Amino acid sequence: MKITILAIGKKHDPLLMRAIEEYSARASHYVKIEWKLVEAKITGTMPEAHIRKIESEALLSQINPGEIVILLDEHGTEVDSPTLAQKLQSYMSQSTKTVTVVIGGAYGVDETISKIADFTWSLSKLVFPHQLVRLILIEQLYRAHTILAGEKYHHQ
Repeated sequence: MKITILAIGKKHDPLLMRAIEEYSARASHYVKIEWKLVEAKITGTMPEAHIRKIESEALLSQINPGEIVILLDEHGTEVDSPTLAQKLQSYMSQSTKTVTVVIGGAYGVDETISKIADFTWSLSKLVFPHQLVRLILIEQLYRAHTILAGEKYHHQ
């Protein structure tokens, strides 16, 4: 299985890049990880709804039919790490080829993305900067795979 992390925005923040790359490398021992950073064409001052629509269209153009889509959204379902591991295991058991995790822009995504999402996941009730979300996400994906492998990284 491959996990594609699809995020609005530019390259990783240099302050966080080393940690993101480290956890991406660790996770790649279990699953193929692909980062796709999508820049939407936002010009001038636009209403939030218009920005959300443009960014969602840019994200949608990167999602292929048949992929499982997990949308990160502050209004989604919170899960603990073992539950995330079980969810990923269920996708692997279904012979899913690609799970795409979508990180929208600062204004979220529009209904075109939320309608196709197989699961809407909230990392926390707290709101984080998008660059930090990337790090938290990849660490949790790594943690989930160590749980599935029965390794000692996750302590309960």
